[in-house]
Amino acid sequence: MRTLTLGVAVLALACPARGEAQRGWPAFVGGFDAFTAQDSVVGGSVLVMRDGRVVAHHEYGFGDRGLGQRVDDRTIFHWASITKTLTAVAVMQLRDRGRLSLDDHVTRYLPELAQVHDTFGAMDDITIRMLLSHAAGFQDPTWPYKAGKPWEPFEPARWEQLVAMLPYQEILFRPGTRYGYSNPAFIYLARIIEQLTGDPYQSYIYKNIWIPLGMTHSYFGATPYHLAAARSNNYTVVRDSAGRVSLVAHGRDFDPGITIPNGGWNAPPATWPAGSRSSRVPRAATPCWRAPRSPRCGARCSPRGTARPRGTRSASRSSCCGMAARGSSGTRGTRRGSGRSSISIPGPPQP
Repeated sequence: MRTLTLGVAVLALACPARGEAQRGWPAFVGGFDAFTAQDSVVGGSVLVMRDGRVVAHHEYGFGDRGLGQRVDDRTIFHWASITKTLTAVAVMQLRDRGRLSLDDHVTRYLPELAQVHDTFGAMDDITIRMLLSHAAGFQDPTWPYKAGKPWEPFEPARWEQLVAMLPYQEILFRPGTRYGYSNPAFIYLARIIEQLTGDPYQSYIYKNIWIPLGMTHSYFGATPYHLAAARSNNYTVVRDSAGRVSLVAHGRDFDPGITIPNGGWNAPPATWPAGSRSSRVPRAATPCWRAPRSPRCGARCSPRGTARPRGTRSASRSSCCGMAARGSSGTRGTRRGSGRSSISIPGPPQP
């Protein structure tokens, strides 16, 4: 059975006043480290902002266990479903520019969706607003075939593959009546962006969001050469037929295929350019917000000075998709649900 280990990057967009936040920071960091250890997270980072400035950050674990490379403030994570925020921003930009209405019928742009079975009414009734709010009734996974066969791709690679599956899919509830998380809904939104602008989805995001904001460390797909050293690895916990457990590294890059609009963003937690208002961090203020490392194992110490050993991790499944502002260093299968087990994973070799 394959389970997942993840690294997370959490971005808090607001925080209390500095003194109040500083008093609560050690307890928050302790809870963050406890959660990541319990959930078999290999490495993670948390960053807090106030009024456009980074006021605190904390790093946990490894970006690459095999190399003993610890997470730092430059580590690049796979942000998984946080990519959906980019897709939503792009749709709202086109709304503001008069290119579409949120109440436009989706089949106006994607007539292929008329092939989906809808026992609640007509597919023509589904709107862009419903896609944005996860209320259209589409299923959660983009790729429903997850029996674990070695020939199965991680995600479908082409739009044509999704279209070929449409006659064999159905709407799960009456559109607009309730919430139902859907990954393919955001692929459909990206396709509408492409139809209206003539740009591939990735090009639109670069030209209309990242470049204007100076977000030079955000990217899709393969990691650029000059950022490769900062890219985190991704891992799977594997148990063989004898019950032996091992941690398998899959490499730093992977191909998200057609699912880039719902899960393809890669970036460090502080994605703003050096020197911008958002990235100016008073370095002198940082040490009092961060627990010291143990000289023995490199773990962050608790307020009483006891370090969490590097030792073992309990294996589990974890999901990126339901958390606010969460990304991963373990990228495979980030939409496969969650659970717990008592499997113990050996720690990395001592330096």
